[in-house]
Amino acid sequence: MISIDIVLLWLDLVGVFFFAVSGSLLAARKQFDIVGSVLLASIVSLGGGAIRDVVINAGPPVAFTNPVYLIPPLLAALLVYFLFSSVQRFTSLLTLFDAGGLALFCITGTLKALTSGMNPVAAILLGVTTAVGGGLLRDITANEIPTLFDARDIYALPAFVGAGLTTLLWHLGLFSGLTACLVAGIVFAFRVTAWRRSWYVPLAVRGWQRGGTGAGAISGARD
Repeated sequence: MISIDIVLLWLDLVGVFFFAVSGSLLAARKQFDIVGSVLLASIVSLGGGAIRDVVINAGPPVAFTNPVYLIPPLLAALLVYFLFSSVQRFTSLLTLFDAGGLALFCITGTLKALTSGMNPVAAILLGVTTAVGGGLLRDITANEIPTLFDARDIYALPAFVGAGLTTLLWHLGLFSGLTACLVAGIVFAFRVTAWRRSWYVPLAVRGWQRGGTGAGAISGARD
């Protein structure tokens, strides 16, 4: 039987890599240099985990105590450096890698909160924070409108679903590497489907409309 610690480590590292690739892809699109690519990859991939570790008072963030966490951002920056010229037409790659990181981080953030003794509600909230925190930092750093606050997209809701399912499976004693992959698949599919089909949640004010040019309207269309 694989221990929860091993499952957590591997999910965390894969999530770090996925988020790091999304950061390096955005850096390439913004025409940052290779140093900027590494830094943006590190911010998006390690930021959510750092917030998580600080909140649960786990001591220094694991990214600063375990050097293996620094490898995925470096690999991601190198991968994009050598391959971006052949994949730059596929702008959906950034969303796909971001969705992969989101799917894994909502699980690892929730799981680490639960193993630290936090109650289910707090664990779910921390799982969502872990999942969306890095992407928020990435977009702000790159001077982009944060995906989290884009009224034409769904970002946090899939993370809530993943964190909720992780918490439920944990308390039922059914959480394992297999069920973690199943939850990650559900979150990934939800996020990508919502993006492709332009699903959205209601606006903050009832009666406002997306699109148009009048007062109380949100203009613009998906790239």
